[in-house]
Amino acid sequence: MGMHASAHIVWDWNGTLFHDNDAIIGATNAAFAELGLEPITLEQYRALYCVPVPKFYERLLGRLPTDAEWELMDGVFHRYYTEHRVRCGLTDGAAELLAGWCSAGHSQSLLSMYGHEDLVPLVRGFGIEAHFIRVDGRTGPSGGSKAEHMVRHLEALTGAVEPARTVVIGDAADDAVAARHVGARAVLYTGGSHSRASLESIGVPVVDTLAEAVAEARRLAA
Repeated sequence: MGMHASAHIVWDWNGTLFHDNDAIIGATNAAFAELGLEPITLEQYRALYCVPVPKFYERLLGRLPTDAEWELMDGVFHRYYTEHRVRCGLTDGAAELLAGWCSAGHSQSLLSMYGHEDLVPLVRGFGIEAHFIRVDGRTGPSGGSKAEHMVRHLEALTGAVEPARTVVIGDAADDAVAARHVGARAVLYTGGSHSRASLESIGVPVVDTLAEAVAEARRLAA
């Protein structure tokens, strides 16, 4: 009610539409083991995780990793994650929410910091690609912020969406930072990489389910 067809959602993938927490934690601990760090729990990860990712490692090492350490840990992380992601699925209700948003006459796209060449076939394999007017994964080195990627993503959608009518739905503080960078709004979901306490400090709506996230996006874009 009261919305225009130009209302648009930019979805995050890892920890938002794709429920991959187990693979993420396993990959993180596999990377930590390379430097002799003790494994961490999901709760510890959510309390400490931040981007750029080397800063996350600094919180545990007490220093930034060297270039060689970062390259080693990043390689181990991605090898483990690729092997174990096959056991992960979409977040409960995600497919229905995507279909429902389209049926209501609105648009949506997907922007992830997961590598583009890996992301596209994964999304396609879940049968949801047609719900998005664009799917973009990360190009270039891993470990950075989503903000500049968001700029390019929305520029590619020029004429199709308005930043002021766009809501980013993600699980990380960086999603809100990226939204602000382009003049969009954000809703953050507690089911992924951050604790509720850390998300609430960002100053945007925080929700516990994707259904609540879509309802909040509908309100923000009205």
